[in-house]
Amino acid sequence: MIPLAEVLRRHWPAYEREFGADLLPSHRRAVQCILACRTGALGGELYRCPDCGTHHFVYHSCNHRACPRCGNADATAWLEHQRRKLLPVPYYLVTFTVPEGLRAWLRSHQKLGYALLLRQSAETLQDVARRPKYLGAQLGSLHVLHTWGRQLQYHPHVHCVVPAGGLREDGLRWMRPPSPDFFLPQAVLAARFRQRLKERLAQEHPAELARIPPGVWRQKWVVDVQPAGSGEAALKYLSAYVYRTALGNQRLLNDQDGRITFQYKDSKDQRWHPLTLPVTEFLRRFLQHVLPKGFARVRYYGWLSPAAKTRWKRILALLDWKPDPRPASPVLPPLCPVCAIPLLWIATLARAPP
Repeated sequence: MIPLAEVLRRHWPAYEREFGADLLPSHRRAVQCILACRTGALGGELYRCPDCGTHHFVYHSCNHRACPRCGNADATAWLEHQRRKLLPVPYYLVTFTVPEGLRAWLRSHQKLGYALLLRQSAETLQDVARRPKYLGAQLGSLHVLHTWGRQLQYHPHVHCVVPAGGLREDGLRWMRPPSPDFFLPQAVLAARFRQRLKERLAQEHPAELARIPPGVWRQKWVVDVQPAGSGEAALKYLSAYVYRTALGNQRLLNDQDGRITFQYKDSKDQRWHPLTLPVTEFLRRFLQHVLPKGFARVRYYGWLSPAAKTRWKRILALLDWKPDPRPASPVLPPLCPVCAIPLLWIATLARAPP
């Protein structure tokens, strides 16, 4: 295993010289953060062991969402918070994908395109769920943007965790699906999603619509709807995408002769396989998953949105249910590597000068 920071330290200068004119500011910033993460450049904290008296220095993390060394604590805290909000109803994991012909446009219009995917996937769910023959109610849904495939290829899609039920328009009743084995039809969701995206582009961005191959809108799109039990497993699955990047350090195997080898799990046999790429292709694949600055990968819609507190309280009353009152787990100090007891904080050491 080799750290991604070490790969960048070796190859980023040459990559920047070759492709500097095409690099986005967000890509440069991501690389700067990964290289500085847990080094003296960011400063740190000084601790002392109360037992053996040894002093320990802990470097600060960069907390950039593209850094494979960061995000674990944030993902754990997010998962714990979402678990406490799970309703006592079945859940579904709904995945919205787009055809190959739309991906080139999305890659070059990330801020606009990703926002459209998230918003229109939510509106599609609401449109179909409002129909009386399916549910006749408003949904609450959690949406997470995911842009990579198993081999770091560009594959933008949206995962949605959705409770199987909704609030009737008058707010007086919790509506359940007609059948416990069926939620919303995949084909209807896919057709409505395609239609909504095209209509929104035509209304607000007609020039961009003209840049997309017309055949995209004649294809069959795919939306996958899978039961997710209590919803906890789906949340755990998505927590890996919320605060973490496309590639963890543990997957990097080798950096030799200008080629990078990493492992990926094949969806067919569920086994790990190595993949070797030229370093320029590896860096290109990794950087294409760096999101635009300030873009929110996770969004909440319907009565799960932050602005729907009144509707949320109404649902809790209708289901006669209260969220888990237990507070979040406290952040514990690091342990002494010798004595395995909590260290005492002594001081904060400033960043290194530029």
